[in-house]
Amino acid sequence: MENFLFEIKDNVLTISATDLQTSMVTSLPIEAKEEGRVAMPSKILIETLKTLPDQPVAFSVDTATLAIEISAGDGKYKLSGENADDFPKIPVVDNASSVTIPASVLAEAINKTIFAVSNDELRPAMSGVLVQLSEQSATFVATDAHKLVRYRRNDISSQKPTSLILPKKALSLLKSSLPMEDTAVSVEYNSTNAFFKFGSIHLICRLIDERYPDYEAVIPQVNPNKLTLGRHVFLNSLRRVVIFANKTTHQVRLKISGSELHISAEDLDFSNEAHERLSCQFEGDDMEIGFNAKFLVEMLTNLDSEEVVIEMSTPNRAGLLLPAVSEENEDILMLVMPVMLNNMG
Repeated sequence: MENFLFEIKDNVLTISATDLQTSMVTSLPIEAKEEGRVAMPSKILIETLKTLPDQPVAFSVDTATLAIEISAGDGKYKLSGENADDFPKIPVVDNASSVTIPASVLAEAINKTIFAVSNDELRPAMSGVLVQLSEQSATFVATDAHKLVRYRRNDISSQKPTSLILPKKALSLLKSSLPMEDTAVSVEYNSTNAFFKFGSIHLICRLIDERYPDYEAVIPQVNPNKLTLGRHVFLNSLRRVVIFANKTTHQVRLKISGSELHISAEDLDFSNEAHERLSCQFEGDDMEIGFNAKFLVEMLTNLDSEEVVIEMSTPNRAGLLLPAVSEENEDILMLVMPVMLNNMG
């Protein structure tokens, strides 16, 4: 698995890589005298190609010994290949259902959710993004039990309702290889694998075979307290105030009275404290609530709207962070658990 599989057929070179959970395959036109296949050590190959100027590179492979010689300009480099038959089989997705998603929409869905995925290995279901396809929409959900993102698109649908959990690694790879121009990405899936196809790239990943927690049950429905304020102003204020917060909890206090939001943090061990006042719109009863500022900063960074709304009920219930104005065809909700405030001063 430390190798790339090179296969040549009809003047097309197909390159595959896999770690058994995720596989990627791409192909490109080349000039070749013969057909054949060989596994090449990936690290040495990438490091060599990275430093070469843009020039033709020729590979010759000794089929008996699998010795590989690379010629580029005035350089010659020798390395040994491995038998292509030992390369793990890339899974094929049989009996698949499929849905087509524009690359920009898929990239947006990944960007908006991947930051909230859990790294807790004891909860494998939460180490990926849940994708729920229905006849009306597609919903992408990520949570680590402290924060949750639900990103819904009304411009993607599937005749056959289904849900899959896509692993974080595959989504990161997908995110970095999706094209800038708006290509359609074909997504095929069955009960074990998902298969993404765009341009000359195929990515196949094994789905996380777990039950996703019932996230809808966590989202509080009745939130009478609504705070509306500028996203940038709020974000920058939190970025400053958190510098003075406790380094392990990153706890900030939001105190809302009338049309004023008071943000504060303190780190008693170092006698550090910060206070800022922001003007806001607020409907509801004056309240005080604590949050982990790091989570708020991450969430605000991943929203696009000029203004955001925070909906709350009580200081010990989750707060919801929403864009004040939604983009077309998208509906995004972020949830953050509060932290208990001590010494209410």
